[in-house]
Amino acid sequence: MQIQKHEFGSPLEAALYPLLLIVVMWLVFWADHLFPEVPFYHWGLIPKDPSTLRGIIFMPLLHAKNDIGHIMNNSVPTGILLAALIYYYRAIAARIFIISWFLTGIGLFVFADNTSSYHIGMSGMVYALAAFLFTSGVIRGYRPLQAIALFVAFVYGSMIWGIFPTEAHVSWEGHLSGMVVGVILAIVYRKRGPQAPKYIYEIEKELGIEPPDLEGQWNERVRLHELRQEELERQRKGHVIVYHYVPNKDNSTEQKPEDETDPQ
Repeated sequence: MQIQKHEFGSPLEAALYPLLLIVVMWLVFWADHLFPEVPFYHWGLIPKDPSTLRGIIFMPLLHAKNDIGHIMNNSVPTGILLAALIYYYRAIAARIFIISWFLTGIGLFVFADNTSSYHIGMSGMVYALAAFLFTSGVIRGYRPLQAIALFVAFVYGSMIWGIFPTEAHVSWEGHLSGMVVGVILAIVYRKRGPQAPKYIYEIEKELGIEPPDLEGQWNERVRLHELRQEELERQRKGHVIVYHYVPNKDNSTEQKPEDETDPQ
């Protein structure tokens, strides 16, 4: 039986690609200020409005023009989570990212009830990536992924409350859509990703190697020790065990039964 070793991504790739995405986000934000006459938010997504379906692609790159905190709050967790995805899930990172990007937008478009406002921002992807890493970490028993997702949740604020309609200007539907997508992808790809460290006995079990009977060995050592102690005690008291044998008719030796009387 072969045990496949998980291949981690390159630290350079894990740093470079998230940085490029963040740079694109900030360039779009800067362009939005350079051309105030152009309504960039029109490239966002309005739920159930087919004319805004392009927002599924462009919505995550857009942020509120007059709220620099919006893009700043999205930049840090996006960089951390995407870097973790690329490093720990090198083989499927691009697939997870692209599917999350589209399904989060589609879920928002189909299920959101707010049909009068444009939805913009990377926060839906933040929820998707965080939910994927945390859920996958739980399923696979890999604690570093759980720790990263919880750290981002701490830095990003009370993420769990973001999936409820607590603030009118916050796209909680996008957050909820992203979280659901992340959980589903973690379940679908539950067999992919880093493995939790295994103990030696677990590896031996997978290879079909029978573990040593440590309890039996210990009991045997205890029994032999007790026999030695009994022998020493008999020798100390001057007791000697004598065995009497008599020849049988085949000229072989045979031990006398214990209930027979010794002729001597």
